[in-house]
Amino acid sequence: MPRLFPQEDASDVRRRYKPDVIKGDMDSIRTEVLDFYTSLGTEIIDKSHDQDTTDLHKCVTYIRDFAPDLDKSNLCILVAGALGGRFDHEMGNLNVLCRFSSLRIVLLSDDSLIHLLPRTHHHEIHILSSIEGPQCGLIPIGMPSRSSTTTGLQWDLNETEMRFGGLISTSNIVTGEKVMVQSDSDLLWTISIKKL
Repeated sequence: MPRLFPQEDASDVRRRYKPDVIKGDMDSIRTEVLDFYTSLGTEIIDKSHDQDTTDLHKCVTYIRDFAPDLDKSNLCILVAGALGGRFDHEMGNLNVLCRFSSLRIVLLSDDSLIHLLPRTHHHEIHILSSIEGPQCGLIPIGMPSRSSTTTGLQWDLNETEMRFGGLISTSNIVTGEKVMVQSDSDLLWTISIKKL
């Protein structure tokens, strides 16, 4: 967070934007960071006994279960720093998108964002061209797509088959402010974001 406010004192920014909860297996958090947030009253949930799920999985479960009666159709979980590190961690984060396909989860890095487009829906993606695009891609995940169709891309798909080892839509270009996507397979939507 302090990098988003370079003109402000880093400690002030950390205090203002402190997390309510830190949950995970605590294997990568520095002791001084844990102590700092504990002193501010952040709840620490140590799940070090659970090595079968990632920290992101643990956190998404917490968010999903926090208010079980809440309508989650408008819930969007933005995961900053989810990409650009170790490849196995990135794959674990992509797996979380699939495991929680009924939730809208957006993985964000310094240069792109990714979210899942479940095959059960027709997708209308509104592009904020001041901050995202124009480079984009659609990648089948879980199984090949026998038929994917798009509008709003420089190279639209028209009942196109996509699969690993064959065609996947990378280095495509958004041409307007709306992209439509329909597929018989779950797809990952990825789009570049502009530097702030």
